[in-house]
Amino acid sequence: MTGAPARVALVGPAHPYKGGGARHTTELAHRLSALGHPTAIESWRAQYPAALYPGRQTIADPEGEPYPDTRRDLAWYRPDGWWRAGRRLAREADLVVLTVFSPVQVPAYLGILAGVRSRRGATRVVALCHNVLPHERRPVDVSLVRALLRRTDGVVTHSPGQALLAEGLLGPGRAVPVVAEMPPHLPETGGAAAADGVPPGGERRHLLFLGIVRPYKGVDLLLRALAEGAPPDVTLTVAGEFWGGTAELEARAAALGIADRVRLLDGYVPAEDLPGLFGSADAVVLPYRTATATQNVWLAHEHGLPVVATRAGTLADHVREGVDGLLCEPGDAADLARALGEFYAPGEPARLRAGVRPVDADPYWRAYTERLLGA
Repeated sequence: MTGAPARVALVGPAHPYKGGGARHTTELAHRLSALGHPTAIESWRAQYPAALYPGRQTIADPEGEPYPDTRRDLAWYRPDGWWRAGRRLAREADLVVLTVFSPVQVPAYLGILAGVRSRRGATRVVALCHNVLPHERRPVDVSLVRALLRRTDGVVTHSPGQALLAEGLLGPGRAVPVVAEMPPHLPETGGAAAADGVPPGGERRHLLFLGIVRPYKGVDLLLRALAEGAPPDVTLTVAGEFWGGTAELEARAAALGIADRVRLLDGYVPAEDLPGLFGSADAVVLPYRTATATQNVWLAHEHGLPVVATRAGTLADHVREGVDGLLCEPGDAADLARALGEFYAPGEPARLRAGVRPVDADPYWRAYTERLLGA
């Protein structure tokens, strides 16, 4: 399928849905179309029940250029629409790509698959797994994802570890999942210009965590490391949607004696607010216990900031240790404290900032689309 143009349908979120998933689906459609593959997005008018996704799901303003050929008919509460969409996609596409973020999507995807298969055509269906299984999973999640992956013609993951997990779910006799490194798909914010105006001495004495706050992200470890390893005048902003509220982390900061050094900003951060957050910080800290793939290293570098991150998932692949950031072990607050202390050694923030370079997205996307179409 990598030779002649293929008609591609991407089933996944697009604007008005927010965040990296919607940006990735939209950017992928633009890239495939630019390569000569007629591409459409089959998106949602209602993706998740509110009870299962406590955060904000949609936004008013797109975070990038919307893709013109986008349908928004799928709804989690309309199973009849899943099958009809599959029947239509079997007529319109040579390749249907199901973008997998959560097992919550699996019933709808099984319905779409049933519709595709009912036409007995040549349309192939590939599962593009942003997460094979959730970081915080339930027993039913394994059964759901296994049922989906075993019914597809191919599986694409974003890291070798995720491919190994998918291979275990597929069982013997199936093709090995394809690994395609996640390419950059960043919101349009103005980039590195936000890092201008560094105060005298080159330091703001402030750190930033950005993103959904869930236990696997390790913000609790970051608070402990801030108390134990960072200089006492260094402050922290944690900005993003707090799944479960802020009370637990507020109590933890108070118990550590750093409540006056920590600001918790609960709520989705729109693209227009990102320059101000990045512009106030010396570094972005990513204290993840586990990870698959994230845009936050590239997003920080796009705004001129070094990164302090754990070696979870693919984080370490994008940080040049000692050049544009520092690395530590996941789940280890003491090692994170050590990294924060080293970061604030005299002259170190300015030296690491000088090593930051914005990412060149094109090579990543060329490799990514080739791997996807070959799956």
